[in-house]
Amino acid sequence: MIYDITPPITEALAVWPGDTPPSREVLLDLAKGDNITLSTLHATVHLGAHADGPNHYGIDARGIGEQALDIYVGPCQVMHVDVKRGTRIEPSQIVASIEAERVLLGTGSYPDPTKFNEDFAGLSPALVDDLHEKGVKLVGIDTPSVDLFESKDLPAHQRFLAHDMAILEGIVLKDVPAGMYELIALPLRLMGFDASPVRAILRDGSQ
Repeated sequence: MIYDITPPITEALAVWPGDTPPSREVLLDLAKGDNITLSTLHATVHLGAHADGPNHYGIDARGIGEQALDIYVGPCQVMHVDVKRGTRIEPSQIVASIEAERVLLGTGSYPDPTKFNEDFAGLSPALVDDLHEKGVKLVGIDTPSVDLFESKDLPAHQRFLAHDMAILEGIVLKDVPAGMYELIALPLRLMGFDASPVRAILRDGSQ
C-alpha cells in the first residue's frame, strides 16, 4: 500500500507569507490549436512537501542538490504527537521508542495546506538533539517549518545543521497510521538551491 503524503500543488496551495505561491503559465496549448501543451511553473522551492537544503539556514552549507539521496529513501517511522498549537515538541512527548533513522511527526496543527495558520507546532532544539543521539538522520513534520512561525533565530534548524540531519517539511500525515514504512521523498537536483519540492510517499511493507 502507498500513502501519498504530498499536498496537491495548485494555485490554492498556501506558502509562507511573502514567499512565491505556485502559478502556471501556459505557453502553448493543444486546446487552442498548438501542436503541444507547454507550461511554466512559477513558485518557491519551499513548496508543499519539500526538503530543506542546509544552506537555507547555514552560511556556506550545502545546497539541496548536493544532499546525499540515501537520506530520503529507506525505513521510516511515523508518529502522531499530542502537542498544543504554537508550541514546540519536547523529548518527553515522544512516547514511542525510536526504531528508524527517519522519523515523521504528525502534529495535526496545520490541517489545511490551502490555509496558512501561523500557530502550527514546531520542534524543540532538545528534541532534535535527542533524536540525533538515537541515530535519526531525517525528521519530517506536517507543518511549514520545524521552527515556530515567529522564530527568527531558528533554534531547531540550527541543531539540524549542527548534527547534519535532514529536514522534510509540509508533509500530510492525517490519514497515515503510526508505524513503520519505507519513505521515498527525493529532492530535485537543484544545484545551489536552498530547498526542493518532493513527491513524498510511504510504502507499507506489511501489506
